[in-house]
Amino acid sequence: MRRRMVMSMLAGAALLASTLFGTGAAAARAADVPAEFGTDWHDPVTATPPVDRPHTRSCQVTLADAQFRDFTPYRGTYTPPQGCGDHWSKVVLRLDGKVKGRQYDRLGYLHVGGVEVLRTSTPEPSPDGIEWHVEKDVTRYSDTFRSARDVEMLIGNVVDDTYTGVIDVHVTLTFYAGRPAERTPDRVLTLADTPDGATLTTPRNSERIVAEVYATGSGGGCEEFWYLTVADPASYSCKADHGPYREVQIKVDGRLAGIAAPFPNVWTGGWSNPFLWYVVPAPHAFDVRPIEYDLTPFAGLLDDGRPHRVEVSVVGVPAGQTGWSAPVNVLVWQDAHRARVTGGLTGDRASDLANSSTYTPGSENRVHTEAGHRLTVSGYLDTSHGRVTTTVTRTLAATSVHRWTDGENTDGLDATWTDDETVTVGGHGPAKTTHTHRTYTMNGATTVGADNRLRTVLTLGDRAAAVELRDGRRTAWSRFDDTYSGDAAYTVDVPRDQRHAIGTSTERYRRHGSDGCYDRSLTTVQGVLTEDRDGC
Repeated sequence: MRRRMVMSMLAGAALLASTLFGTGAAAARAADVPAEFGTDWHDPVTATPPVDRPHTRSCQVTLADAQFRDFTPYRGTYTPPQGCGDHWSKVVLRLDGKVKGRQYDRLGYLHVGGVEVLRTSTPEPSPDGIEWHVEKDVTRYSDTFRSARDVEMLIGNVVDDTYTGVIDVHVTLTFYAGRPAERTPDRVLTLADTPDGATLTTPRNSERIVAEVYATGSGGGCEEFWYLTVADPASYSCKADHGPYREVQIKVDGRLAGIAAPFPNVWTGGWSNPFLWYVVPAPHAFDVRPIEYDLTPFAGLLDDGRPHRVEVSVVGVPAGQTGWSAPVNVLVWQDAHRARVTGGLTGDRASDLANSSTYTPGSENRVHTEAGHRLTVSGYLDTSHGRVTTTVTRTLAATSVHRWTDGENTDGLDATWTDDETVTVGGHGPAKTTHTHRTYTMNGATTVGADNRLRTVLTLGDRAAAVELRDGRRTAWSRFDDTYSGDAAYTVDVPRDQRHAIGTSTERYRRHGSDGCYDRSLTTVQGVLTEDRDGC
């Protein structure tokens, strides 16, 4: 991590008392586990499910072959595949990367025709080198892939006498012939830069509009660790005018159209302790998940053929301070039987934004934060299949306790964020309601002892439950739980070969619902994968 200050909190996690050795093919035997980290370790791996691939004819296209040594973007040209048609049952992006030597974690993006199809970060390498890969279902961007496009990719990097790791990546798209299980967007749009700001012009027959925002706090500054910032008069090294609450908002022509809780991303140098992440990264570190906003209630306004101002902002960032990146894609589904769809916005109600941080000084300083916000928007469209109404309600809540000692030799956090969304679509036939409940948790601490040993204990959680109802009857449901836990220690301010680093990490990803079950658990000890177990 690129900050001197120590971060985190000891709250509910402890060093694993015993090590479990699994039966998976990749798991090591107990005798193969070293007493401490060496100069090499297992390649990065995650418990998240691989992308399901259909058993149909496929075609592959290379998007990028690049080596990143500085902040020069890779630029190339994408050409659609030959032999798989122009409609696909699935499109899968795969990034294969490798790096060796010494290097920080780095952030990156991949654009095709200006559309952001991947936001990523990188693992920190061993001297001997590591390889990793990322898979992502990008079928939703099929409209972008149907014609030749410019490609731009950047993983900003610094290579010098100290930081020697050159990041080498190869990125492909694999197209599978056939029709997708769900209708993909007819158009994938980006915002246009104008003197009046970013604008969006949608087709005049748009009947569903979804914006996605790849919101990330930048590396290196306090906004990378926004959840730890404090307001005056608290004595802490990362300040923010109103404390740690962050909310990503989207506005249309100055009117609040969507709110969301950002995911608390942790990169592979995070919490002052890269030994936590050498094998198992934090959730979404290599495949940043975009925030989605259903803007369909605003479609009646947007369908007038004119450009409309669209703004994304992050509530809580101090005025004039940079630190967030928030690129926007807009996905549009069109009415195939009508050249123009008309409608209107019928409701736009937001609660007051509650945000309270209470500072209690002492031998262990404490900031307790409670915050939340609620927004409901509704609108209608007169489509070829009748009048359709859409109501979107989103409710955010955040609670956290941040504790630290003078000098920040003990620094910790216990935090929970919830993001509840309900979308109801009504018209001819049964009304459809989708409820989604998202919960993000962060619970841990970093301490530096008198012997200069730094220890971080941390648990991260990403959970969601969704249910779809038609006239009150459940038609589909799903739940997932992605939980990471780590405990690692090393001696600071000494040469690398004297750090005597040790560490364990686990990840379990569980998903079940009307579409089946997935359950995978990973365990690592001193950089060795000791368990890789399937539970379903």
